[in-house]
Amino acid sequence: MKTKNILNILSITVFSIASNYLNAQEKNYVSEVWTSDQGKNFRNPVLYADYSDPDAIRVGDDYYMTASSFNEAPGLPILHSKDMVNWKLVNYALPDVLPSEHFSTPKRGDGVWAPSIRFHKGEFYIYWGDPDFGIYMIKTKDPLGVWEKPVLVMEGKGLIDSCPFWDEDGQAYLVHGWAGSRAGVKSILSLNKMNPEGTKVLDKGIHVFDGHDAHPTVEGPKMYKRNGYYYIFAPAGGVATGWQLVLRSKNIYGPYEEKVVLEQGSTKINGPHQGAWVDTPSGEDWFYHFQDVDAGGRIVHLQPMKWEKDWPVIGIDNNKNGIGEPVLTYKKPNVGQSYPIVTPPETDEFDGEKLGIQWQWSANENIVWSSKLPGQKFLRLFSMKVPEGEKNLWNVPNLLTQKFPAPNFAASTKVKLTPEDAKEGKTAGLLVMGLDHESIVITNKPDGSYLQLKRAEKADKGGEEKVLFETKLKGNEAYLKVNVNEPKGLCQFSYSENGKNFTKVGDVFQAKPGKWIGAKVGLYSVSTTKAPRGGYADFDWFRITKN
Repeated sequence: MKTKNILNILSITVFSIASNYLNAQEKNYVSEVWTSDQGKNFRNPVLYADYSDPDAIRVGDDYYMTASSFNEAPGLPILHSKDMVNWKLVNYALPDVLPSEHFSTPKRGDGVWAPSIRFHKGEFYIYWGDPDFGIYMIKTKDPLGVWEKPVLVMEGKGLIDSCPFWDEDGQAYLVHGWAGSRAGVKSILSLNKMNPEGTKVLDKGIHVFDGHDAHPTVEGPKMYKRNGYYYIFAPAGGVATGWQLVLRSKNIYGPYEEKVVLEQGSTKINGPHQGAWVDTPSGEDWFYHFQDVDAGGRIVHLQPMKWEKDWPVIGIDNNKNGIGEPVLTYKKPNVGQSYPIVTPPETDEFDGEKLGIQWQWSANENIVWSSKLPGQKFLRLFSMKVPEGEKNLWNVPNLLTQKFPAPNFAASTKVKLTPEDAKEGKTAGLLVMGLDHESIVITNKPDGSYLQLKRAEKADKGGEEKVLFETKLKGNEAYLKVNVNEPKGLCQFSYSENGKNFTKVGDVFQAKPGKWIGAKVGLYSVSTTKAPRGGYADFDWFRITKN
């Protein structure tokens, strides 16, 4: 038995090493449209993409980050960095959003809210709150490998934004916020005891902070300990308009002193808050936070941080009022050496055996939505029927999308539609998805294939998708493109039949964010409910380039 256990441990170790080695050997992707690394300095944001509610940790010389993913699947992205500036998307902790059946259809804005990531006794832990089901935990010894099955640590409505804390005496705690939409109250932070394994809360908890008087919508708490003080870092004041609050106490249950440590001030960086305190091996302190940029989502900034009289000062105190303001550029963290530029992937040539890691579905993936066979240098999306009675794409689960990667970019693809037995009713193309959505597509009719531009306004309210432009194509394939520009995601769609000469179609479309997320860009293939089953669309590639 002992020999068998040793062999199992050895095999797991070898697999882990191999997994890390293979991931390390993958070629670094460098975006054409946004990089933060400027040599000795960096520019903010370090991630110009919707990695909402980011949390990050350092483990040795490695940095790991996760973020909210809501209903998008897979969920809980895992990003890795060696220098705090260049981040690589390496994994997802959550293949399916839980409960799996519930999230087999889009539940936009629900699901994974404001996670926290921690490293404790050789294992990585992520805790997150689902406002409808409670607080979950998932863990692993290898963040690049398969994470264990999630555990429901605390069941209940309105429980969100959770963070674990293990004290020096071995006691475990969980601090969290509340969703007013489910709990009936918000702007309070509560603390529960947990078992040492971090798998279960042991009491009803107590409130440790009430923000109603001066810090409305206080949420997203992260707990730390330094110099005998317990610290709770918490955003307040609202997503786009708020500030970063820090609480401290010598007793974990309080009373807590409070101090605003980061605000917009005279800068253009609105709502700078919610993130993570991370240090370097050399002893520097830094803070990650997000900025809400509407259609671009909640993008990630990195700020210098220092301690004065056991209070953190984040950013630069420009007006000497004791509160830091965010910087746009700064010298890179001192991590002992320089590392290559790397960014999360965007372009996908569809040459590999799997989809690029950047893609997410609008619900838990069903294997019948797509195929990507070995040696097949294209992506096939099957013509799945839109749910009965739907007037737009809001409740369609098989939308394959990724985050906006920059304030200015172009997304393009080549698609071929094969309707099989259907004389009409099959549609496939390029999509910008949000509360309003617009797409440029090929659709079939009895007399051939047509190029259409389609838009739905107030999609979340059932707004009907309408055809804004239509022209007959010579064949059943086309090149599709959307150019996205500042401010706030102005989209111009175009098409070509030869890949060289593109024709603009329709007016400029103002991209809209989704529910708690930024706008997304991607691909889809659908069918009307009346059309015969079957049909598919083959996408040769998806490319993100400069405009």
